[in-house]
This record gives sequence, C-alpha cells and structure tokens, in this order.
Amino acid sequence: MKLPFLLVFFTLCYTNLTLAGDKPLIRIGLMASGTLGWEIAALQNEGLLADSEFRLETQTLANQQAGKVALQAGSVDIIVSDWIWVSGMRAEGADYTFYPFSSTAGGLIVPANSEIKTLADLKSKKLGIAGGELDKNWLLLQELGQQQGLDLNAGVQKVYAAPPLLNQQLAEQRIDALLTYWQFAARLETQGYRQLLSGEEIIKQLGIKETVPSLGYVFKQSWANQNLSAWQNFLTLADQARNKLCTSDQAWQKIANTFAAGDDINQPLLRERYCQGRVQEWGPANQAAAQQLYRLLHGLAGNKLTAGHPELQAGTFWLGR
Repeated sequence: MKLPFLLVFFTLCYTNLTLAGDKPLIRIGLMASGTLGWEIAALQNEGLLADSEFRLETQTLANQQAGKVALQAGSVDIIVSDWIWVSGMRAEGADYTFYPFSSTAGGLIVPANSEIKTLADLKSKKLGIAGGELDKNWLLLQELGQQQGLDLNAGVQKVYAAPPLLNQQLAEQRIDALLTYWQFAARLETQGYRQLLSGEEIIKQLGIKETVPSLGYVFKQSWANQNLSAWQNFLTLADQARNKLCTSDQAWQKIANTFAAGDDINQPLLRERYCQGRVQEWGPANQAAAQQLYRLLHGLAGNKLTAGHPELQAGTFWLGR
C-alpha cells in the first residue's frame, strides 16, 4: 500500500528538481566594493528569489576592467558598467546594451576647514582624481571650469590613483581636494569632509536637467532576447530589493551585517546617497539627456573617451522593459 504513495512522492520531487534545473541561469559579475552586491544580498535575505524564474550565480571581480574582460570572455552574463563603453563596443560590432542601475555620480571633496570654496580656488592646488585622466567626472569638471573661464587641466596639480589610496592621501594632507566615486565621497563626508560639488550637480550646471544614469547593467542583447522572461523577472525583483533597502531599516541592517565593512554601510549618509541614486524614470527625455551628455564628452580630451564616435550607437540603451 505504501509503494504507490512513495512512487508519487519521489516523482513529484524529481519533477520539482527538474523544473528548478530548467530555470535559466543568470551569471552576474560583482565587484567586492560595489553596491550591486548589496542588492544581491537583499534578494537572498528577503526571500525574493524563492519564486523567481531564474537561478542566480555570482562571480567576484577585482574591478570594472576585470568585469569587462569577464563579460567579453563569456564567463558572466551581466556586469555593472557605463553606457559610453557600451556605445564604443557596439561601434566595433558587439551587441552589448545597457539598462540603468544608478544615477549617483561621485563628488568633489575638500577638508571641512579648506580655503577651497569654488572651482577657481583649485588653482595651484593638488587634486586627487579617481578613475584616471578620462574619468567622466574629471572631464565634465574641466568643461564646467572652461565655462567659468578656468583651465583646470593646466591650473591644478593632478594626482591619479585608486579611491582608497586617494582617501588616505587626503587624510594625510598630501592632496588638497579629491574627485572620487560616490561611496568614497560619502564615507569622507561622514568623517567631516565637505562636498563642494556632486557629479549630478556638475551635470546640471552644464545645462543637462534630466537625470542621466552613471552606471547600469551591461549585457548582450542576444542574451536578453533568449532569456527575456527571466531577465525581466530579475529586474523586477532587483527593484523590490533596492526599495526594501531604502524603506526598511531591518533589511538594511541585514546587509550591513553581511559585509565586512558593515560599520561603513551603517553610516546614514551612505544609505541616503545610495537611495538617491535609484533611477525612477528612464524615458525618452532621459535618453535624450544622455545623448546630449555624450556629445559634450565627445568634444573633450581629443575625443579619446568616445573613441572618435560623435554619436551614441543605436541599441546602446536596452528598451525591452
């Protein structure tokens, strides 16, 4: 009498395992210090993956360049990167595309008691720059300076280095100001440093009023087409995870306890800036603003950042949602 019951039970278990195994696998590359890891942790902590249409696999990356290499090698399906790189790759025949992840774009930081109050005060000062000479914030800051009659490229002493090293140099007073990524800027502000300009403010002062994403999910268009339902489901759940982190103290505390830098994550300003970066709108006006920003960047630094391509390539932005 027990045999038919056991047969049905094991058949159901096998069917469920088979169905789970049939779910598309989404492989995501994560930087150890990146905020995408916070959202993946929230997806898991809040049980949002229980009824998902996909399986998730993560790979830790050393930096953004390592992510680009992994994506091109096919070892991951998705990374977080910028849309200018995507446009350049499409110009070379690749089918990468971009969907917004965050609009938070770094900041210009000075000590609280610094005499630097305006861009003009940077003259003859040592400025630390994260991201190198083609960093978008640095190029845009130079353009803002030009509009104010300032040649920042010639007028300041530039120091290029990784963000943690630059934070240390600022603390040791080896540099006078620092243009860095938003997480590092927020951590400095919690230590008493002052933000002179945010990356978003620089863009607005250059005449671009709509929100433009700084980073986004980057993936192959062909991959998205083949896994459309699972990919859309991931984006929906990622939105839910992001909103949980911004509305639930309990959800935020869980990820703070998950990461080694939990004491930093607990800083209210870090959470505030993270939540400010949520992309609430991504329509034609925002995409037109990105095109406007691209054209502006194309005219800077001898067209190096845009690799000589004056217009964003068709398909740079994924519109499948």
